[in-house]
Amino acid sequence: MKKTMMRYSPIFIFPTLAAFVIGFIIPFAQGLYLSFCKFTTVDNASWVGFANYATVIKDASFLNSFKFTVMFAVVSIVSINVIAFALAQLLTRELKGTNIFRTVFFMPNLIGGIVLGYIWQILINCILSIVGQPLIALNTTAGYWGLIILMCWQQIGYMMIIYIAGLQNVPADVLEAAAIDGASKWQLLLKVKLPMIMSSVTICVFLTLTNSFKLFDQNLALTGGDPNHLTEMLALNIYQTFYARAGALFKGYGQAKAVIFCVLVIVISLGQLIATRSKEVQQ
Repeated sequence: MKKTMMRYSPIFIFPTLAAFVIGFIIPFAQGLYLSFCKFTTVDNASWVGFANYATVIKDASFLNSFKFTVMFAVVSIVSINVIAFALAQLLTRELKGTNIFRTVFFMPNLIGGIVLGYIWQILINCILSIVGQPLIALNTTAGYWGLIILMCWQQIGYMMIIYIAGLQNVPADVLEAAAIDGASKWQLLLKVKLPMIMSSVTICVFLTLTNSFKLFDQNLALTGGDPNHLTEMLALNIYQTFYARAGALFKGYGQAKAVIFCVLVIVISLGQLIATRSKEVQQ
């Protein structure tokens, strides 16, 4: 049986490998090459070396977008995972209506980012007008916290489902043994449950980290980077550089930003995976 599987494995591996090469490796390699060029289309690219990257490093708007993205990512990652874990704790208890609550909390994840952005823009602008504050297009603080609220509202339900799956897989006899040994509720949570669901924590932190850094449609719909690009995240900054400006110079410039952005997300995500996976407990 094993020999037969090994013999026919290329038939099953090749389509996936071909799709990965065509859909990711080739476009990434072409994008990497174009980041060293000045171009308007891929057929008329002219080599300029590291000039695009030198311009990116000096670009104040890109650096401000990076700072804003990091500030947003830190707060949203912590908020989403803490609230999602707390809800998972509540909904894994023997309470009536837990299935209904799970469905309700998960539903915002099914709504598109553009739609959510415009919905929350209307809601936040209504609240700001009632309290006599500038609207979101003129209010950096409201834009920042609006993005965090939107991200939390959309992602908490999804992460909650993952945490629920992890908590339900914690062996009941382990919890009973710890309770008999005199462990308190907090000790059960921190010393028993949390280490045993670190695989779920790894997945949730990874998803929230990558989603926070590559957030685009919600940012575009809710704030559009206003006021004066102060709420512009990295993905939106790259889009504005590549498409909102005319000329061959800005195409290569935007492509260099995209490569830097991609490398940053990969490095940060790998660092997070290594850090959290090292704490996982084998059951």
